[in-house]
Amino acid sequence: MKSVPSNDPLFAFIRRKVTGSQVLDAINHKKNAFTGEDHSEKYWEHVSKRKNLLAFAQLNQFMEIFNNNQVIILAGDCTSKTTQIPQFVCYSDLPHQNGKIVACTQPTSASAVSAATSVAKEMDVVLGEGVGYSILFDQNEKQDVTFLRYMTDNVLLQEATHDPSLSRYSTIILDGVEERKLATDIMMPLLKKILSEREDLKVIIMTDGRDPKRLQKFFALNRLIGKSEAMFPALFQIPRDTHAIEVFYTQHPEPDFFVAAVRTALMIHCGEEPVELACREITKGVEDLRKHNDSVGPFRCIPLHSDLSPSDQQKIFDLPPPPTRLDGPPGRNVIVALTIGESRTVLPLPESIVYVVDCGFSLSCVYNPRIRIESTLVSPISKEGAQRRAKYAGHRKPGKCFRLYTEKDFMKELDDKMHPEIVKVNLAQTDLVRLDYFDAPAPETLLRALELLNFLAALDDKGNLTPLGSLMSHFPIDPQLSKALIVSPQFKCSNEILTIAAMLSVSRSIWIYASEAQQLEVAQAKSELTDSEGDHFTLLNVYNQYQLNLHDKNWASNHFLSSSALEEAEGIRRQLQLVMEKHELPITSPPDTKALYANVRQVLVHGFFMQIAHREREGQYLSLTDQQVCFLHPDCGMTKKPEWILFNKFVLTSQPYFETVIEVRAEWLLDYAPNYFDLSTFNNGPVKSALQRIYNRRAGVKGKGGKKQRKKNKQ
Repeated sequence: MKSVPSNDPLFAFIRRKVTGSQVLDAINHKKNAFTGEDHSEKYWEHVSKRKNLLAFAQLNQFMEIFNNNQVIILAGDCTSKTTQIPQFVCYSDLPHQNGKIVACTQPTSASAVSAATSVAKEMDVVLGEGVGYSILFDQNEKQDVTFLRYMTDNVLLQEATHDPSLSRYSTIILDGVEERKLATDIMMPLLKKILSEREDLKVIIMTDGRDPKRLQKFFALNRLIGKSEAMFPALFQIPRDTHAIEVFYTQHPEPDFFVAAVRTALMIHCGEEPVELACREITKGVEDLRKHNDSVGPFRCIPLHSDLSPSDQQKIFDLPPPPTRLDGPPGRNVIVALTIGESRTVLPLPESIVYVVDCGFSLSCVYNPRIRIESTLVSPISKEGAQRRAKYAGHRKPGKCFRLYTEKDFMKELDDKMHPEIVKVNLAQTDLVRLDYFDAPAPETLLRALELLNFLAALDDKGNLTPLGSLMSHFPIDPQLSKALIVSPQFKCSNEILTIAAMLSVSRSIWIYASEAQQLEVAQAKSELTDSEGDHFTLLNVYNQYQLNLHDKNWASNHFLSSSALEEAEGIRRQLQLVMEKHELPITSPPDTKALYANVRQVLVHGFFMQIAHREREGQYLSLTDQQVCFLHPDCGMTKKPEWILFNKFVLTSQPYFETVIEVRAEWLLDYAPNYFDLSTFNNGPVKSALQRIYNRRAGVKGKGGKKQRKKNKQ
């Protein structure tokens, strides 16, 4: 490492022996410690604000603990730790001088982008250069230049698949551990293993204060042979400076929490179902009241959910509208959000929140291993989730939380703890066989995941990755889709499968919400884009039409399509195409429409042969996996009910539905997944009888084609 001149802000800095006072001097230096340039005027404004943050006040203590410990459990219920702690680490670790990177993981893409943007401004560096981010299907960073990298934990997990020691990182910060995301729960045992092999790696586990002692025990290390005493991580706690929060319960259970939530929001502003619909209802109520009452201030209703683009999610930090007159009442922002307080929080919420309306429910994605399908369900929150929701109030002044359920229900009906994702979701995208879990997944879920990967030929019988499985792991999507992408060049339709895979991987619905009065318009718009051959072809058509209309947002809006979802699909498709090109998988299209329909269907069977259903006499469908009876979703675009279908989603509303379906042929099931469709493993019933007829028909076929087929069957 080259010597540092005496007028440099990092003069006399010794890596991992830097004091808090040295860091403060470097922050106050006229030159940027990481670029060598003079600081901008905006930088000093950020410094002034940073010095008032709770995390910044802990600078001296943190630097001492960081220098003397390999693993730190940092507990604190303040949002500023996400932006300040990684900066402190950079001053001590000096990654830009050592060719290393400091990584800070986030539970969501939006929070990773938001944190990286804020930190780049505070450090007075260009976003995408010194400070960057990497999220699924998007990144803004520069190789050999970025030294502080914000990323989602699933991106770090994917990197660990190909670099098991995570060798390019000097410090890894796992932030938002309390969210208990699947990737977080897998990264923790992986990091524990890496720490035992890399004494040069430092790890910081950041949580909001829950289970710090348990985390300490989990990350205890012991490298000394013959010694039984473990080395426990340091525990560093940041105090939370909050005001009192008054909690209100309803006197009686609310029959309709949606109506109750809207009513309570109106009550808060004027006296003391889908998110967009709630926003419209609340806004309409306020506007009606303001017409007759000039004591009601201006009002802005802001939706917040994962279907919004990152820029739309950032609107929650906008200032409230100003008074309409000089002595008029102040304005207010109302944020209408999904799943806040449980494990799918979209963004850190503004610290200016004073009132919280807690309906007591949350959207939860639950995987049923028996039918191998994930479903989104509305379910009660936990006591822990309720407490988290209440804590959003009271950061800057005393707050109030209105719970739309009784205190009795809170005490007796709600679970104490929220369930981590690892016990609720599909584990097929992960290698969980030899890990020391913080919370172990359900054995049946784990076995089903291993079974799926084995049938996909991604794992051998010993649980090791096959060459195909290794190639599949490079694609940041579901293993069924990655298998389909790899197979698609053989059927000369990789170009189309790329698009379908991207559309299926979008994190939000491509269709926007429409009111009851717009249903005729919606039906007309969808009919122009629907392909009666199957919903996958409709997705393909929607994407292609969006391209032909030059990404016109007005065209998308007129067809009730989400332009942000289609933009996301474009980004996903680009990333998947780069992976295919890197591994020399050709991008091709079939010669004609007839070949397109047949080839795409066959490719999808290669990946989703475990999601097949057979039509029964009554018109409903029976899944082959676990004999689940379902109906085609009302939005299905197929004009006929074929005997065999492949489905991508299971939806449970008034009755069970298969969503995103396409017709397939039973012969393909026997050809492309013979191990799975071994009739000796099927119970007697209509499904086995239907497959047996195919076997019998093949065995009885005469002539050249039949002879070839019998030979193939023997093989």
